[in-house]
Amino acid sequence: MAKKANIQLFESKKVRTVWDEDKEEWYFSIVDVVEILTDSPRPRKYWNALKTKLNAEGSELSQNLGQLKLLSEDGKKRLTDVANTEQLFRLIQSIPSPKAEPFKLWLAQVAKERLDQLQDPELSIEQAMLDYKRLGYSENWINQRLKSIEIRKELTDEWKSKGVNEGIEFATLTDIITKTWSDKTTKEYKQFKGLKKENLRDNMTNTELVLNMLAELSTKNISEVSNPETFDEHAHVAVQGGEIARNARQELELKTGKPAISPLNAKSGITIGKSDPALGGSK
Repeated sequence: MAKKANIQLFESKKVRTVWDEDKEEWYFSIVDVVEILTDSPRPRKYWNALKTKLNAEGSELSQNLGQLKLLSEDGKKRLTDVANTEQLFRLIQSIPSPKAEPFKLWLAQVAKERLDQLQDPELSIEQAMLDYKRLGYSENWINQRLKSIEIRKELTDEWKSKGVNEGIEFATLTDIITKTWSDKTTKEYKQFKGLKKENLRDNMTNTELVLNMLAELSTKNISEVSNPETFDEHAHVAVQGGEIARNARQELELKTGKPAISPLNAKSGITIGKSDPALGGSK
């Protein structure tokens, strides 16, 4: 069953979701929904009490719910109770909340938008733009980020066509590219920016995004002409692609006298217009 994790926003509050491509259905983190509807400081405890109550009433709803591994606050993936759209509508009826009706409308809209996007991929891009705008990112940054998504997909499509396996092999090659151009592993890079579970690219400055795009685009282009067959050959191509971006980074730092790798993240500067250290200007 092909699943894609995602974050949905309801009134600027995050709801962890998973899209099941086979069933064409959304699954929502119940504890996230409970937190939104109740404003409870302990939504897990509230949800456990509600499950007990539903079972005592003879409801089979809680028994039919599933669990999926979702990213938790500590940055680790943990089994989490989830509900599909139909189940969530039924569950909301058991939670007294003034937010219940607007949340139902939001839920219906999320389901409709995804089905629309399957028919028209351009709508997915438009939705991503709206989400980033709601989070406070600048137009310039959003354009760069969407381009980086396109380039990343081209690279992963190239890897897939050459037999590279998703998961650990994708992650290893990505880490090689990142380490080569930035002199930091992905983990070190996130630590430098003070990140835990957050997406690294969502916390890059424009300069960092451009350099990362150059590394991934170069890797894809080199792979197309060199046709690597073994994983070691793919790793060598990843180093070559990363080296092109590293050379550009070092040249930029030499000309500007400023580091291209920034400790800024989405909370500390990217979304509120602080200057990009490598460029000396606002984003």
